[in-house]
Amino acid sequence: MLRSRFVFLIIILTFFAILIGVKFYPLVNNNPTTVVVVKDLDTQYWELVKAGAEKGFRDFGIKGKVVAPRYEDVESQKELLKSILNENPDLLIVSPLNSEVVPALEKFNVNNIPVLLLDTDDAWENKTAYIGTNNIDLGKMGGMFLASQLQPGNEVVLIAGDINHPISGDRVKGAKHSLKAADIKIATEAFDLPNESKHVKDVMDKILLDYPQIKGVFADTDLKALGVIEALGEHNLNIPVIGADGINEMIELIEEGHLSGTVAQNPYDMGYISVEVAMKVLSGETVERNIDTGVDIIVKGNATQRLAFQRELLR
Repeated sequence: MLRSRFVFLIIILTFFAILIGVKFYPLVNNNPTTVVVVKDLDTQYWELVKAGAEKGFRDFGIKGKVVAPRYEDVESQKELLKSILNENPDLLIVSPLNSEVVPALEKFNVNNIPVLLLDTDDAWENKTAYIGTNNIDLGKMGGMFLASQLQPGNEVVLIAGDINHPISGDRVKGAKHSLKAADIKIATEAFDLPNESKHVKDVMDKILLDYPQIKGVFADTDLKALGVIEALGEHNLNIPVIGADGINEMIELIEEGHLSGTVAQNPYDMGYISVEVAMKVLSGETVERNIDTGVDIIVKGNATQRLAFQRELLR
């Protein structure tokens, strides 16, 4: 009788062991698969995001890849997502170009593939989490840092892309909040500008002729800020310019003493943390809905260290 009970117990334990093994086999014996879709891989910002994600793949034992659409437009990103869906990854991390991409993401949800939004948030209710910058806070910090270098009543210019987009719109909103609090006036605004320095330089040349009294500029990205700086140089003006992304060219200008400082996102951390969150989700953990990867103020004192770190990643 005792022997029969013992055999029965062994059978039950073996059964549960098999069930547990089946449940966790994909995570224990096969590296879970994750695809990270960024907006492009031709700029330093996204190269740093890619470096962070790839370090995360190695550290957390995830079989992953970082890809971008051939062209930075919605249709190209939709086509890429369609192709990825056919690969049936365990999880998707994506930086959506805009809300028009959401229907493509909904298909992942229907197929029980968790979706993490990276860098660019959206109100989509079925996202598992957003990992990235709080862009209103970034704008507030940038506006505050710009105002700290000016006098009440001074006038500045705001340079940005599509302010209906959550990134540009939130950064401008935050900057305006801090500038108003410091009694800094906005002489003019130039919006809907592409994220490339040459076009911004041409726009800034005209602004400098129309508003010679300006004392500072807030730009929603570093690439736009570089266009502003180039225009200022040709007009022999030295006024503070605030960008946002922390790319090497901006940090070099700070290190060389041409700029007092700027605000910066943490793209490497963003990529790494997104993969860390992915591992938690795949392991069945509950994660926060919004994960802020922080904003840094870069000045002469910390520029060299940041620059060395990023140069090493981009080699």
